[in-house]
Amino acid sequence: MTTVTGSAAAPSPVLNLWKAGLRSVPAGTWGRTGLRVLILADNELTSVPPAIARLRELHTLDLGHNALTRLPEQIGDLTGLTRCLYLHDNRLTGLPAALGRLGRLGYLNVGENPLGRLPGSLGAMSGLHELRAQHAALTELPASLGRLAGLRELWLRGNELTGLPATVSNLHALRELELRENALPEVPDALRGLPALRRLDLRGNKLRGVPHWLAELPGLEKLDLRWNSVDYDAAPLRALRERGCIVLV
Repeated sequence: MTTVTGSAAAPSPVLNLWKAGLRSVPAGTWGRTGLRVLILADNELTSVPPAIARLRELHTLDLGHNALTRLPEQIGDLTGLTRCLYLHDNRLTGLPAALGRLGRLGYLNVGENPLGRLPGSLGAMSGLHELRAQHAALTELPASLGRLAGLRELWLRGNELTGLPATVSNLHALRELELRENALPEVPDALRGLPALRRLDLRGNKLRGVPHWLAELPGLEKLDLRWNSVDYDAAPLRALRERGCIVLV
């Protein structure tokens, strides 16, 4: 007769250290190479060691709401990241070019950091469908942004943008664009003809008019122009309202 003694349970593929009061990541974390989800949000982390490269199976990584000032280049080794990477609300003054190696990542949030700019390698992140870079002190966007053919949502509130790169016209999947509280003097011409754009938020810019082609955006359902010097009765806006688009001025 054989006695079955049992075996140790397999380690969980999820490690949740949210609000754990951490100043550094427990060293044992890097040995858990089967992790799929790692949540380190709302701690007091100031850095992430290169050892994070060992977690090749991660599909979700949450580093939001910490005190990170930089990211290791090894973040680009996490090629298993397919779902979400949260980096918002830290103290990052830049992002490593290695982020461009995360070509399968679907969601990226780098908002609430004093970044100043986004890396040109961003355009290599071809899997992105949602990018959030709100309140990131951006004065311009990289031309490579136009290579994100699958991007559906782009959130850029509270930056210092005065225009968009012409390559934005290639974002044919873009459905929602938030440009609220920037410094745009006019509606960017790069938006002309975007076939899937449904919602466009231009609140709190420096607009003094709207272009005639705005009424030609085929999918536009909601246009928010509040807190700009725009005439409510401008012909393009009348045309949009007549076809059922919600226009707020």
